[in-house]
Amino acid sequence: MPTDAATQQPHRPDPGVRRFGAVNWLGMWTLAEREIKRFLAVWTQTLLAPLVTAALFLLIFTLAVGTRRGDVMGVSFMHFLAPGILMMTVIQNSFANVSSSIVISKVQGNIVDTLMPPLSGGELVVGYLAGGIVRGIVVAAAIMLVMFPFIGLGVQNPLMAFVWVVMGGAFLGALGIVAGVFANKFDQIAAITNFIVVPLSFLSGTFYSLDTLPPAMRFLSHVNPVFYLIDGLRHAVLGVSDSSPWLGFAVVLGSTLAIGALAWWMFRTGYRLKS
Repeated sequence: MPTDAATQQPHRPDPGVRRFGAVNWLGMWTLAEREIKRFLAVWTQTLLAPLVTAALFLLIFTLAVGTRRGDVMGVSFMHFLAPGILMMTVIQNSFANVSSSIVISKVQGNIVDTLMPPLSGGELVVGYLAGGIVRGIVVAAAIMLVMFPFIGLGVQNPLMAFVWVVMGGAFLGALGIVAGVFANKFDQIAAITNFIVVPLSFLSGTFYSLDTLPPAMRFLSHVNPVFYLIDGLRHAVLGVSDSSPWLGFAVVLGSTLAIGALAWWMFRTGYRLKS
């Protein structure tokens, strides 16, 4: 072991100094691994339940409306619904994974175990986002493998579908960080879910095309980033969309970076975390 020249004592590295360059890769990986194992430990709640819910949504809307609705944008109503329901499930689960993890840590008083290690604000954001994104990917894969073959639906562009699922998980995961840091109780995070996340996902073209909306509602849909997530995934799966996928990509990327920057600031300053 190297020694200190003045004292001839073994030189021990400062525990706060990163040992893997400018980024604490080990710390980020450990946080991400913890977040992934957390939802895998209760897979019936975090993975099986969303799959059942998505199947029920598709079944109920198809039986109640599908036979009378006819084709939408040149595809059957059942096929039109499937990508929207998939993305809606992905974003709700990504948000729930991140926000619940932070709120549970705050309520139980062990959030300090996450804040004390030498992790920067950006590294904390990436670690938490990884858990939300992976949960979204696993849920999406389960729906595509189980539900899509059952209704005879394929995916025209699997790579772009994967990109949109990742972007959906990142955007709502970042929003989940902000909500989790802001909320101090479970009823506060439930209110954010019920009054913000659910309306964003339901009023975003999941169950309808924008062509059927009046101008005012159409405008509101175009300022909703979740609309572009659903529309982009629908384009990747079916090849049809209400807007340009490139415009949607730019809107979602900009929104994710903005929310991610807010999440970074919250971790960096300890907002509602250290008091």
